[in-house]
Amino acid sequence: MKLFGCFGIAFLSLLLINGCEKNSQFTVNGRISHAEGKTIYLEELLLNSTKHVDSVKINKNGEYELKGFTTVPAFYLLKLNDLKFITVLIDSAENVTVNADFTNFSNDYFIDGSHGSALVKELNLRLASTRHKLDSLNSLNNLYLNNPDYEQQKKLWETEYQQVLQDQIEYSKQFVTNNPFSMASIIALFQKFDDQNFIINDLQTMRTAASALNSIYPQSEHVKVLYAHTLEYLKSQSNANARQLIQEHGANSPDITLPDINGNLISLSSLRGKVVLLQFWASVDQGSRTMNPVLVEAYEKYKSKGFEIYQVSLDNNRIEWVDAIDKDELSWINVGDMEGSTLAVSHYNIQEIPYNYLLNTDGTIVAQNLNGPALDRTLSHILK
Repeated sequence: MKLFGCFGIAFLSLLLINGCEKNSQFTVNGRISHAEGKTIYLEELLLNSTKHVDSVKINKNGEYELKGFTTVPAFYLLKLNDLKFITVLIDSAENVTVNADFTNFSNDYFIDGSHGSALVKELNLRLASTRHKLDSLNSLNNLYLNNPDYEQQKKLWETEYQQVLQDQIEYSKQFVTNNPFSMASIIALFQKFDDQNFIINDLQTMRTAASALNSIYPQSEHVKVLYAHTLEYLKSQSNANARQLIQEHGANSPDITLPDINGNLISLSSLRGKVVLLQFWASVDQGSRTMNPVLVEAYEKYKSKGFEIYQVSLDNNRIEWVDAIDKDELSWINVGDMEGSTLAVSHYNIQEIPYNYLLNTDGTIVAQNLNGPALDRTLSHILK
């Protein structure tokens, strides 16, 4: 099965790339072995078709160079023919290198100079591997259909099949969580196991990417498509509580009101206008304590740019909570009812700690479970 295959064609209906400016030129160059004299094309993905951007004959050394313009990260096809193409995600001013061999052009290639394109490759390779595993299990099922021990083996294969599906789902969801501001997340959200079944059907994951990308590229047509698709998916959900939160609060983050260490009630909603990290933790949890120095570093770096931390404690012992705040030098807002803050935990479906949600200035969740470099990278995107 081809690396981008059916999804690449289906994805054409989801993408419309903005225009270009002269100061936003990018280049794609490299070497394609065993393709001397052949023409290589660069095509922009449009709503229902592709648009020719550039083309050139590959020289006798297998070398080529293509040029284009874009003001936002955009999707392109680098292709030799209708069966041999690579999907790339290119930002303005990037100098991208793509090396490959003519024979296995779509499936085995080297790419450098484009982080977005590297993420697209990662996504497609993972899905190709998953589909190969699923096809192999289906083949085994058909091959041993008439064997005496077929029923016993069938149960094992079905279990393994479901595990492969679940592993792909978790991988794709985590990919979006780790890369909410990359257009590559759009591909992850629209990838399918087959013609009928999307890999990701999780509303929160969709909202995370839609909100994050909309905050940076609101004029991008493919971001608009994702945002509209997410709203449509939301409408179709039977979860009335989720819809009610959107309608009542105008955001996807329910409010929290808890006392700080001085007993003053502080609401999460009082921080509207700031970018807020809603962090769940406990003083007795080692993982939470390990995360605190990372938060201290981020807070010192970004607080002057409108960044705030609203840290919710799941503690039951006030002395331990206050002592941890003092020892870890946590200077931001810390709240907790010393009864596990169960209502806040329930509202945000907290299954483990430490865990966090990043809220933009209007209270919309734009990312979740950010740790270490991912937190700094995300904040640098928002708080430029």
